[in-house]
Amino acid sequence: MRVLLTGGAGFIGHHIVEHLLRHSDWDIVLLDRLDISGNLNRIHEVIENNAICGRLTWVYHDFKAPISEMIAKAIGRVDGILHVGASTHVDRSITDPLSFVYDNVVGTANILEFLRQVVPQAWMVYFSTDEVFGPAPEGVAYQELDRYNSGNPYAASKAGGEELCMAYANTYGLDIRVTHTMNVFGERQHYEKFIPLIINHILRQQLVLIHANKTKTKAGSRYYIHARSVVDALMFVVKHGKKQEKYNIVGSQEVDNLALAIMIAKIMGRPLTYELVDFHSSRPGHDLRYALDGGKLKDMGWVPAVNFEESLQRTVEWTVKHQHWINL
Repeated sequence: MRVLLTGGAGFIGHHIVEHLLRHSDWDIVLLDRLDISGNLNRIHEVIENNAICGRLTWVYHDFKAPISEMIAKAIGRVDGILHVGASTHVDRSITDPLSFVYDNVVGTANILEFLRQVVPQAWMVYFSTDEVFGPAPEGVAYQELDRYNSGNPYAASKAGGEELCMAYANTYGLDIRVTHTMNVFGERQHYEKFIPLIINHILRQQLVLIHANKTKTKAGSRYYIHARSVVDALMFVVKHGKKQEKYNIVGSQEVDNLALAIMIAKIMGRPLTYELVDFHSSRPGHDLRYALDGGKLKDMGWVPAVNFEESLQRTVEWTVKHQHWINL
């Protein structure tokens, strides 16, 4: 098997590389532009020997531009595409929405055109997000085909890319599957993300701001899931999924952000100084709660192999020992 991995030097992408190098004999073509989130040092750290390195092909390309004949030749024949590359940060999507439209909608269209015109026999998995469904009221967990209600430009751009994928699957008969994934954490995550940000603030004895409701009495909550569990689910979808189907990848339990910060401080053995703040009133687009129903994959036989608490402890301890990933 030879696969094209977009965003290969990103947080999710490099965990996919690590998994495939360790647990398969697949060859991997990495496509990345090395911007804010792309970092080849991630790949360097997960390559264990020179023999494994020989299974990687690196292609520099910003997929906002079409896949030219020269880039297609550099990519070569592929059996599948894992389209993980995207702009992902909500704050930046609010201040610069058009760049997210170009990256996540136009960029996805260019990858789809490569699939349609160059490798139509290949399968493709599009990596989407829980945020396309918008905020989830208490007691609600969205299923794969529930309506969309994007709360910010990032979410809308991912929904746009996702619907293009389904249109190409329906129109051209392409084998495309979609995953919705909840908040992912793990080693080498960009320091702007919540868990590395919390670790950084605790190390420096700085005030931690926790997203809460308008009355500042209830913190926002998520179903956090480790990147390795996400990659395991992606591989399950590649093996057992069906074209034109969507799959929710969900963590084992819901955790509110204040409880999460307290857990991190406890693992670190350091005090936590925090303040609950009403982000949504001052920064519309920050949703209080996201929730997905993971029943579809569970019924097919997939659940996370490692629980949330153990994954969190491993990640926090690793990050404290490798602070160069949060001190950039």
